[in-house]
Amino acid sequence: MKNIGFIGTGIMGKPMAKNLQDAGGTLHFSQHFEPAPAELLGKQGMACATPAEVAQRCDVIFIMVPDTPQVEDVLFNNDYGLEKGLTAGKTVVDMSSISPMATKRFAARIEKSGAAYLDAPVSGGEVGAKAATLSIMAGGDETVFNRILPLFQCLGKNITLVGGHGAGQTCKVANQIIVALNIEAVSEALLFAAKAGADPARVRQALMGGFASSKILEVHGERMVKGNFDPGFRIALHQKDLNLALEGARELQLNLPNTAMAQQLFNTCAALGGSQWDHSAMIRALEHLSDFSIRDE
Repeated sequence: MKNIGFIGTGIMGKPMAKNLQDAGGTLHFSQHFEPAPAELLGKQGMACATPAEVAQRCDVIFIMVPDTPQVEDVLFNNDYGLEKGLTAGKTVVDMSSISPMATKRFAARIEKSGAAYLDAPVSGGEVGAKAATLSIMAGGDETVFNRILPLFQCLGKNITLVGGHGAGQTCKVANQIIVALNIEAVSEALLFAAKAGADPARVRQALMGGFASSKILEVHGERMVKGNFDPGFRIALHQKDLNLALEGARELQLNLPNTAMAQQLFNTCAALGGSQWDHSAMIRALEHLSDFSIRDE
């Protein structure tokens, strides 16, 4: 396996990098952007001073950072950006969740250097990152996608080339709309059941066997019942993704009323001090508005 660059070793990036190492990859990390955890360094983990140095050393460079400005900085910073170390034959793979419009601009600029570019955001959260079962939604050239596919297969199971540059990011925004609205639906259902006097844990279990069953009900429904809101995917990041959806809707002259409502509920959580809670904690906003909790607190 070729030398691999990996920039961004947070909640998602750290286990993704570990899975690439477990598959035999030697990874190079930029200490400038975010120092790599010690457990990733050693025989299969090399520290580089800057993203540019990572690009010089590696044939494929993955990016997994929080938002569009961070991706732009990693790519194009005048002092240390990846662009400075890119040459023909190298490939940049941005697995962050960022603006589809910005992604198209970034891809065009990177390709002027002779390097290739894929946008490949993921879904599946920390659990999927650790288990290498992420869904990967890619945008870019099919030949480049097929070249990187063996590396994607170290990270995920459902791997789809959606279309050209930006299509992967567009798909991820759609994913985040669906996830947010499912979290809201499960939150409302469990709140209704508990307020009516039913045991929300047993209601969840009963619903798991019917048409209302979903991954959100299974995983996040349990979080809601138990009150475990340690982040797998932070509310602040889902707010960012829904902002992308609502900004895109304005550009496309679409009305996404339920997406806007979900964002307002996340905003309420943030106002309660919960921007770093897991996004399943949306139920806390509804509990706050109803002055009722489904848990004994």
